[in-house]
Amino acid sequence: MSAACTLPVPDGVPLTEAALLGCAVLTGYGAVHHSAQVRPGETVAVFGAGGVGLAALQAARIAGASKIIAVDVTPEKEELARSAGATDYVIASENTAREIRALTGRQGVDVAVECAGRAVTIRTAWDSTRRGGRTTVVGIGGKDQQVTFNALEIFHWGRTLSGCVYGNSDPARDLPVLAEHVRAGRLDLSALVTERISLDGIPAAFENMLAGKGGRALVVF
Repeated sequence: MSAACTLPVPDGVPLTEAALLGCAVLTGYGAVHHSAQVRPGETVAVFGAGGVGLAALQAARIAGASKIIAVDVTPEKEELARSAGATDYVIASENTAREIRALTGRQGVDVAVECAGRAVTIRTAWDSTRRGGRTTVVGIGGKDQQVTFNALEIFHWGRTLSGCVYGNSDPARDLPVLAEHVRAGRLDLSALVTERISLDGIPAAFENMLAGKGGRALVVF
């Protein structure tokens, strides 16, 4: 690895958990703070409670969001999501957008952050966003995942739809900020880890990831 791609672990950040900063945390935090630019008092929905989604939930809490709705396909993720900062938890279904509007005075959320990279989830995140709100797509979808909008709704809702790569983050700028959140107890890296494994556990960890189970698996030597 090039030296230009490395940064020292900030003081006060546990060495093992620091591995999470390299992707999941910078992506989730950056999506909330840099791309969506969540402001205090705003409402936020995060679609997908994996490693990036859990980081986005914590980031929304740090940003001062008044209501943070986590959406996932499995009820087993609720405890994880709430420990990360979710005030509400919704099981993904064809009624998800309606449920989110019901939780936000029939308006929809100010910001929706999509962390799954699926066409149906992106469309639902858009439908869950209030008029004039922001939908940020973090998940990496495939070329076959087509999302469609009609011309009238784009005008009528006045929403902003944007993608972000790596949370629009700059590690040299953002790592010191994240480290301060860790030291102050605002950002809990260990809460993102649902299993610690050796190299032998990697195949099973990939199976769990594909099945949507747990948060981050941390390989410990």
